[in-house]
Amino acid sequence: MSSYDVKKEVTDKYSLRGRVFNRLREDILSGKYEEHEELKEVAIGEELGVSRTPVREAFRQLELEGLIQIIPNKGAYVTGITAKDVKDIYMIRSSLEGMCARLATENITEEQLEELEENVYLAAFHASKGHMEQMTELDNRFHHILYDACNSKMLERLLVDFHQYVARIRQKTLSTKERGIASNNEHRQIMEAIKAGNADEAERLATLHMNNAYNNMVKNGLYDIYKNEEQE
Repeated sequence: MSSYDVKKEVTDKYSLRGRVFNRLREDILSGKYEEHEELKEVAIGEELGVSRTPVREAFRQLELEGLIQIIPNKGAYVTGITAKDVKDIYMIRSSLEGMCARLATENITEEQLEELEENVYLAAFHASKGHMEQMTELDNRFHHILYDACNSKMLERLLVDFHQYVARIRQKTLSTKERGIASNNEHRQIMEAIKAGNADEAERLATLHMNNAYNNMVKNGLYDIYKNEEQE
């Protein structure tokens, strides 16, 4: 378990606001709430079995993250993630993932490296069988192993958040067998560069991996599930 996972568990255990916030953020990013939909404090409080206070506090945090907009005397409305946000996130991730791979090359443990290798081999098996759900889970896990291995809690936290923000579109991307296989081959190359201790190559490949993922979205129109604010 990564340092962020431990921190998140502690937050969820001891902070009611933290639990409400994480649940609402997950619901927004998963598409449970539509863009522009109003979030009602009373209804959410009843659904989660909490008072309005932790819901209100969670709303303020969600607004800071740009996921909702609170309009005085009206209510809280979902803004979500737009197509431009997705593009920006992948542009930023391309640099951060490269940095992460470089740091992971310098800090990865034998246990983490073995887990990366096992992940790649399992993903190749499931890709050959067309098991896209397992591919998505393994893809998520590959990146989280790297985030933990980079040994930087600040970088890890940023990457975990960005990873979660585009969870829906990533699932759509990996739902095609062709991209699933290509993505895992890119993972294998990153893993081999790390195993060889080649930080420059690991950084280059991780950056390329993010660029390829985004270009695949554009090519197939998969990011159209997000509405571009400029088209509204």
